[in-house]
Amino acid sequence: MSRLRVLIVDDQVLVRAGFAMILSAEEDMVVVGEAGNGIEAIRATRELRPDVVLMDIRMPEMDGITATRELCGDKRHTAGCPRILILTTFDLDDYVYDALRAGASGFLLKDTPPDDLAEAIRVVAGGDALLSPSVTRKLLEEFTRTPSSPRPHAGLDDLTERETEVLQQLARGLSNSEIAGELFVSETTVKTHVSHILTKLELRDRVQAVIVAYESGLVVPGNG
Repeated sequence: MSRLRVLIVDDQVLVRAGFAMILSAEEDMVVVGEAGNGIEAIRATRELRPDVVLMDIRMPEMDGITATRELCGDKRHTAGCPRILILTTFDLDDYVYDALRAGASGFLLKDTPPDDLAEAIRVVAGGDALLSPSVTRKLLEEFTRTPSSPRPHAGLDDLTERETEVLQQLARGLSNSEIAGELFVSETTVKTHVSHILTKLELRDRVQAVIVAYESGLVVPGNG
């Protein structure tokens, strides 16, 4: 079984050592490298090609948001952008919103229990976004605080009517089970629709789908 390759990025040596010790105990993971700032993170990511990057936000020389943006660039919605899991000391830190826009797949508090840390890495590596429905709702409040002109996104017209409905529910912060209840279908069916949505829109995960739904004007703040 191939192990998940993880890169740890944090300006505190003890924090990196702690995460490395925790992850080294997991049979399905291997820490391939460490970095102390955004510049080192970019270089290490391109050289080591990790499956998941644990990225701190506040670092000297280059912060985690800038590094995420540099790594993802125009590829923030696609497989060309590495899975980046933002580390923060504060729940819903203001910087988290910018990080998600830059292409991160989710965020994690630094005081997360070891088992939850490992599971978070597995979730992100598997293509899901690490955002609970409650956190997604708070994120959307911030993300949509300042309305902007709709930006068309390729592939929206290719969605079926049901896929569009599922995307709208995703954008309102509903979980798969909640969407299943709203649309009177099975959770497995919802998962299939979500997979089709991500494929057609060439997106990496549901966070990016949520962002596209609002940026395109498919979902309007306050109408959910």
